[in-house]
Amino acid sequence: MSDAPSRFSEKSVFPKWIRGPQDFIGGLALVAVAAFALWAASDLQGMQGFSFGAGTAPRMFAVLLLVLGVVLTVSALLVDGEPMAKFQWRGPFFVGIAILSFAVSIRPLGLIISAFTSFMLAALGTPETRWKETIIVGVALTIGCSVLFPFALGLPMPLYPSFLNR
Repeated sequence: MSDAPSRFSEKSVFPKWIRGPQDFIGGLALVAVAAFALWAASDLQGMQGFSFGAGTAPRMFAVLLLVLGVVLTVSALLVDGEPMAKFQWRGPFFVGIAILSFAVSIRPLGLIISAFTSFMLAALGTPETRWKETIIVGVALTIGCSVLFPFALGLPMPLYPSFLNR
């Protein structure tokens, strides 16, 4: 026998029959998201004959996600897996702030300022950000979005702040 400590020797809040706690919780989260998606798409028109309705693709993806979540959850009961990792809040927090920032600023500030600012806020989500490269990528993505959405896709998005469009 080895004297090396086992990675499973830590005290766990999970019962012994859950062999992979991280996969178990991840699988349950996927099942929950799939259940919400199925509920949200329930009033959309489904497939009629060979024509797709508005709810066909969301339901297909939700069912696929549901199956993957169930498989992951069941595998966590059968196969040893990783213990629960400590959840890091920094990434989800700054990505959420970036999404909210974009939603609030797109109309008054326009796509160019909103997209670049949101990208920079999301970059704060990791301490490994290299700012020179991040600014270059942010500018490139902003230019791409500024060409794609209003011109290539024809979406009515303001590019510049509303006070400049007089």
